[in-house]
Amino acid sequence: MSSVARPTPAQQTRRVVVLCAALFSILMAYGQMGLGWGQSASEFSADSDTTLKVAGFAFSIWGVIYLGLLAYAVRQVLPQTGESDLIGAMGWPSVLAFIGIGLWIVAAAMDWEVATIVLIFGSLTVLLIPLLTYAGRIRSLDMKARDRWLVVWPLSLLAGWLTIASPVNLLTVATGNGDLPALATPTMWAVIAVVVVAALALGVTARIRTMAYSLPISWGLLGAFVAEQPRNAPLAWTALLAAAVILVGAVILSFGLKRGVARSD
Repeated sequence: MSSVARPTPAQQTRRVVVLCAALFSILMAYGQMGLGWGQSASEFSADSDTTLKVAGFAFSIWGVIYLGLLAYAVRQVLPQTGESDLIGAMGWPSVLAFIGIGLWIVAAAMDWEVATIVLIFGSLTVLLIPLLTYAGRIRSLDMKARDRWLVVWPLSLLAGWLTIASPVNLLTVATGNGDLPALATPTMWAVIAVVVVAALALGVTARIRTMAYSLPISWGLLGAFVAEQPRNAPLAWTALLAAAVILVGAVILSFGLKRGVARSD
């Protein structure tokens, strides 16, 4: 089990930075929508989405994600919240991820295409590394543990959505610039992206054994099914099949296997 202790002054400072970074990411998103400067995230995504498109309703998940990130960050600055292994491990990576997704809004608004790719993949990477590194600790958490619901779940939801959003972002930019390799058709590249995302979803879920990572991926693939059905039925059904496999697999991996670990990771 994770040890819990009162935070040191340095750890308290990190927690304040976490809150500031979370607020930055949220304010950038809603500020851009409110002020209307540059192009919106949805306009950026729709600019060259002929290879792989996700229906607009799927992006409503950001409301849930931002609410979770706010709960994660606010909890950390509360006096009664002790310092646990997971709070410490995820602290600075979450800061980098929050700043990354906030800057992504700026890059998308300004149509800085390469920057959007770097930022979204970078934000995903800095979250996945500690989640996988501390997978054993995550698996050993009690179902009622606050760290499960206020650390693991919010950050896993964000990481899961970034997992589906990153290849969509990459394919959108590559399509718009005519940079998709001619080794395969656009549909085949989209199918490859769906398969890779599905494999990653199940692989990470097998390690951390919580559905929080896979749920937004299934949701995003459902959005791809809805968007692609009128124009690309094979891709649409591939996305729906992947969404179903991920959802069923996540349930089995999360609840059908023992959470205890035989070794330390």
